[in-house]
Amino acid sequence: MTLIESTTGTLKDPAVVPPGLPIQPRTPIQRSTAVQYSSVRRTPVDIRAAVPVLDVTIPVFNEERDLEECLRRLHGHLRESFPHGFRITVADNASTDSTLKIAERLARELPELVVVHLEEKGRGNALRKVWLASPSPVLAYMDVDLSTDLAALAPLLAPLISGHSDLAIGTRLTRNSRVVRGPKREFISRSYNLMLHSFMGARFSDAQCGFKAIRADVAQQILPHTLDNSWFFDTELLVLAERCGLRVHEVPVDWIDDPNSSVDVVRTALADIRGMARLTRDLVSGRIPIPELRAALARGPLPASSRTAEQSPRSSLFGQLVRFAAIGAASTLAYVLIFLFCRGFMDPQLANFLALLITAIANTGANRRFTFGIQGGNPVRHHFEGLIVFGIGLALTSGALALVHSTTTPDRWGELLTVVGANLAATAVRFLLFRLWVFRQPGRRPALPVPSVQPAQPEPVIESTSPDSPLTETAAS
Repeated sequence: MTLIESTTGTLKDPAVVPPGLPIQPRTPIQRSTAVQYSSVRRTPVDIRAAVPVLDVTIPVFNEERDLEECLRRLHGHLRESFPHGFRITVADNASTDSTLKIAERLARELPELVVVHLEEKGRGNALRKVWLASPSPVLAYMDVDLSTDLAALAPLLAPLISGHSDLAIGTRLTRNSRVVRGPKREFISRSYNLMLHSFMGARFSDAQCGFKAIRADVAQQILPHTLDNSWFFDTELLVLAERCGLRVHEVPVDWIDDPNSSVDVVRTALADIRGMARLTRDLVSGRIPIPELRAALARGPLPASSRTAEQSPRSSLFGQLVRFAAIGAASTLAYVLIFLFCRGFMDPQLANFLALLITAIANTGANRRFTFGIQGGNPVRHHFEGLIVFGIGLALTSGALALVHSTTTPDRWGELLTVVGANLAATAVRFLLFRLWVFRQPGRRPALPVPSVQPAQPEPVIESTSPDSPLTETAAS
């Protein structure tokens, strides 16, 4: 069944919002305010409901080569292995080839297949519109090339259906994952996720694997606060989910790179970095109401006795010293290389400043994540305080350089030994300040109570029966 208007390609199914219309939550309760949050139920999904339990979205743009094979393979897998009702939604993002015609033809053959045509490009745009309007309680998406082995689909969906988790993602970056791809993509992917861990406090291991699922009740709350319409949408969704205290379940996947993929990896990576900067500004400025969302969605902290055992491995002095020393050795090596490179065309004080600044930023992020185990929180504040610590290190190394130049005329290696020695002294000071000030673990605070929400009195749902209503469902023959 194809749920588009054959003349204009605009959506006619009530399960998907037509382009240009405001997105409203699909709920029979009319809300009296523009923004109102409610507690998300953690009960298992009602598998006896009339609507499909699962809605798998396939965003496509000019995918005429792979589309039919993908849809038949996915449809056959779900028919054989998924025990509940499902539907597959093809979200066509303004394709200019025969992608839409192929999808329409298959929709007339496969009753569980739905086609949505969107005038705007972008994976994030497609997922946001389809997911916000879908009637299914569990929403998923995967890339059209099906690089991920579909055997991982059942463990991806099970914790969402049972109510154990809120989101589920496939990951290619764990020890149990089996991945076949080139070194370029591997390096870019791991570097990007390291940046997310260091600078945004993310805990998920793989942001961009095209194999994810989310409970619809959670999606209704956080999707309206996402802005990215392209590839950064995945990262934005996951960061917001973690900041809101949701549980993200990770599934190791078997993944084979598609050598014919049209994705520009470098351009996508640069766009993701810009997205990180924009999302950080949004979080700092308060554009996204994290406290309100967290009060409505967070599962709540573990009991104090459980949290003690969870936090103790990161709090021991010996363990912190070992991790700090390893990161410090890598930072010192990077500092030496940057200093020698910059010294070739600038004076020693400026070379020292640039080398120390670059390594200090990376050092703060790495120690935040790996030495002191800080996840979430406010990374901007930590980096600001880390720059203050950097200023102390700069004063020590600059003072040592000034002292040695006032007493003698050192050669290049003499300068290097001076700044390395001063940098080692600054490293000891840095560890003390990190442990006692920047990343100091505060005493346990009592958990904030999650406000209880009284169930609202149901109001009658008024459904339009007018044939001219834009929300009238029509099926293309």
